[in-house]
Amino acid sequence: MTRTIGVLVMAYGGPDSLDDIEPYLLDVRGGRPMRPEMIEEMTERYRLIGGRSPILERTVAQAERLEQSLNASHGGPAYRCVVGMRHWMPRIETALSEMDEAGISKAVGLVMAPHYSRMSIGAYFEKVAEAGSPVELASIERWHLLPELLDTLAARVLDGLAKFPDNIRDRVQIVFTAHSLPERILEWNDPYPDELHATVDGIARRLADKGVGNRHEFAYQSAAMTPDPWLGPGAGDVISRLHEQNVPGALIVPIGFTSEHVEILYDIDIELAQAAENMGFALQRISMLNDDANTMCGLARLVRETVGGRGWGSDGG
Repeated sequence: MTRTIGVLVMAYGGPDSLDDIEPYLLDVRGGRPMRPEMIEEMTERYRLIGGRSPILERTVAQAERLEQSLNASHGGPAYRCVVGMRHWMPRIETALSEMDEAGISKAVGLVMAPHYSRMSIGAYFEKVAEAGSPVELASIERWHLLPELLDTLAARVLDGLAKFPDNIRDRVQIVFTAHSLPERILEWNDPYPDELHATVDGIARRLADKGVGNRHEFAYQSAAMTPDPWLGPGAGDVISRLHEQNVPGALIVPIGFTSEHVEILYDIDIELAQAAENMGFALQRISMLNDDANTMCGLARLVRETVGGRGWGSDGG
C-alpha cells in the first residue's frame, strides 16, 4: 500500500481585511498592546496595497505547484501539501490537525523563506512543537543554496535589468535585500547574515557567467518599529548613497522573500519607490518567485531527499 507523506508548507500570514489588522498585529506581538498610531499606520499600508495581504493565496499556489512536482514522479510515496500560517489563518496547528485527520502520520515541514534564523525559521518549528501533533515531522530549516533558487533569481535579475533604458542599464546597481532582524541575533552567532551573503554570492557567480559585472550591494529592509537596533544598512540608506555617488538607478532583488506581501508591495513598491522618485533615481524590482515551476521542482527534490533520509518508504514503515 502506498503511503501518503504530508508536507507542511508554512508562511508568515497576513490580514484578510482591514478589520483583521489589529488582531493580526496582536498575534505578531504576542498579545502586547500597540499604540493607536501604529495600528493606523499599518492599516494605511494595507489600504494602499488593496486592503488585505495576498500571502495566503500566494502560499497556496506554491503548495499546489510543489504537490504537483512531488507527485509527478512515478513510484514511492504520494504527497499532500497543506498550508499553515505562523500568525494568521489557517494556522500551523490547524494544518497539522488536518493531516492527522487524513491519516497522515509523517510529514516534512518547509517554510517559504530560504534562510535560517532562530528568530524566523526557528520560530515556525517552535509553533510546530507547541501544537503537540502526533504527526512526525522532518524539518527543512534552510534552502538558501538550492540550485534552482539561485538559477531562477539570476534569470529574474537579467529580466529586471532589461527594464532599464539602454543608456543607463550597464551602470545600474543590483541591490539584494532581505528582512532585517534585531542586532541581538549576532550575539547568538545566528547564521542568518552568512546565509544571505552565501545566496548573493551564488547569484553573483551565475550573473558573472552571463556577462554581468560585479556591481551589487546588500541591504536590509522592513525593520520593525521598535527601540531595539536592527541589522543594517537599510535599503533606503543604500539608495540614497548610490544616488549621491551618481549611480543612475538600482534593481531591487528581494532574496529573503518568495512572494508578494506588505514588505514587497508597500515597503519596496510604494515607500522605497517614492523615495527614489523624489531623488530622480531609477528603481525597478525583480518579479517575485511565487509558484515558479523551477524553484518548486527544486524544493520537491529537497523534500524527497528528506523523506529518503528518514527511510520513509512506501510500505508504511
